[in-house]
Amino acid sequence: MKYYILQPVVLQAKNVYNNVVDKTILHCDLNNFYASVEQKLHPEYDGLPLAVCGNPKMRHGIVLAKNQLAKQAGVQTGEAIWISKQKCPDIVFVAPHFNEYVAISKKVFDIYTSYTDRVESFGIDECWLDVTGSKNLFGDGKTIADELRSRIKQELGLTISVGVSFTKTLAKLGSDLKKPDATTVLDRQSYMQRIGNMSPSELIMIGKRTGQKLEALNIHTIKQLAEADRQMLRYHFGVIADNMINAALGIETEEVKKYYEHRVPKSVSNGTTTPRDINDKEEAKIVVYALSEMVATRLRKYNLVANGISFSIKDPDLKWVSKQAPLEFPTSSANVIAEKAMELLIKMHRFDTPLRAITVGAIRLSSSAEMQLSIFDPQDDRQSKLDKSIDRIRDKYGYSAVKRGILLDDELTVNLHDDDDFRPFHQSKTT
Repeated sequence: MKYYILQPVVLQAKNVYNNVVDKTILHCDLNNFYASVEQKLHPEYDGLPLAVCGNPKMRHGIVLAKNQLAKQAGVQTGEAIWISKQKCPDIVFVAPHFNEYVAISKKVFDIYTSYTDRVESFGIDECWLDVTGSKNLFGDGKTIADELRSRIKQELGLTISVGVSFTKTLAKLGSDLKKPDATTVLDRQSYMQRIGNMSPSELIMIGKRTGQKLEALNIHTIKQLAEADRQMLRYHFGVIADNMINAALGIETEEVKKYYEHRVPKSVSNGTTTPRDINDKEEAKIVVYALSEMVATRLRKYNLVANGISFSIKDPDLKWVSKQAPLEFPTSSANVIAEKAMELLIKMHRFDTPLRAITVGAIRLSSSAEMQLSIFDPQDDRQSKLDKSIDRIRDKYGYSAVKRGILLDDELTVNLHDDDDFRPFHQSKTT
């Protein structure tokens, strides 16, 4: 088994990255990630169909992930638990353990970054790797992909599917073509022979609705999309027409981002659909404070402060209402964020009808180093020190190690978890 340190790879990649015609890009996707981790945590369920889901008594009683046996029985992600039980009577349901998923995901990404510093996360279980500058050290794209699969299987007991291609879009499509535990290569010379007859909606940037519009224009395959008249598509789709055609043609200028590159987000938010309806202000306050706590923690991780907040609520008719408000002082304090959010809630909703979802966001962000405190600033030095001490405890023992008294054992916040928002480029997604 070969092991390498990161520094030579980074230097190698840096020297050649901008001097190549075709890049070598991998898209790595952990197979059935949540379910695979639960299988490791529960070896007693080996050989049984298994699904990760919320509490059946709550609104989130749906399948979040399933193992291969459950998939073969027809169980689908997002369907109600009772439907899965009808399809697969012997299925085992387990609750999610998000802290475990985050911890194992970080170990996987440590393996990825030992091959290149260009590792761009696409959620907790997927990412792109640009290994163009690493091939002299590790071999071609397929060789690296197979070695990654072998290492992750041996070291962590998980499997991945890897797509190898010359654009991010095609690498992503490649990883979807064969699962689980497989490497699929889509090279420039032959990729159209492999995917040309597939629907355009298989490409990552083309959703179901756009795919239906393309079909109405008699564009049913990726090959037809590649050959489509640009002016005609621009008329129907605007600027995204060129992006769609270029994706089909294998033309792409977007780079795989550096894993350790610092990027400042424009906003930070957390939201949740509660397990039951929120019927009064006191119940809403519990959820608002829980969300504000997570937003504030993320702000401090980024060394940012908020100059305003956004607040959104959803009623039983699934209608969203949103408002924004400035803050008197820049802050990363959960108390300040929650108090302002409650002010907006009182203006927005009278609880003549219940709520079923709430989102709290921090906006107009700036660096905490630039914040000028005054004697009128509600975020005093003692509160700041307390917040940082709590952050250190959570870093070491997990987000749930410290909770506000208002949040203890409350069912309204059971679905909230620290989703590892602090890894660069992380985007939350159901796995």
